[in-house]
Amino acid sequence: MIKIYHNPRCSKSRQGLQFLEESNQEFEVIKYLDNPLSKEELTKLVVLLKIKPIELVRKNEAIWKENYKNKTLTDTQIIEALVTNPKLMERPIITNENKAVIGRPTELIKTIL
Repeated sequence: MIKIYHNPRCSKSRQGLQFLEESNQEFEVIKYLDNPLSKEELTKLVVLLKIKPIELVRKNEAIWKENYKNKTLTDTQIIEALVTNPKLMERPIITNENKAVIGRPTELIKTIL
């Protein structure tokens, strides 16, 4: 089942959702700001994305700049920061079985459908 981790207030996330709607495939929308992901769920996403946790962080967010920038953090600490502050997570993230992408640019979503 295809899933999109979505923030309705983000234009890139809305574009990713529209792309999935136009693909005529079934998918599930996960509003991760309303229902934050657990440490285990985020760790699983990082593995699916084949990235380091820091690559999932929106480094221009005020929360990051004020609390974490210029600190040496372990992968576990970065995951914990994302759990505590889900707004820091890059978006949208689309998963399909054992594959995942950050849908920026939107065309990347095609690679896992």
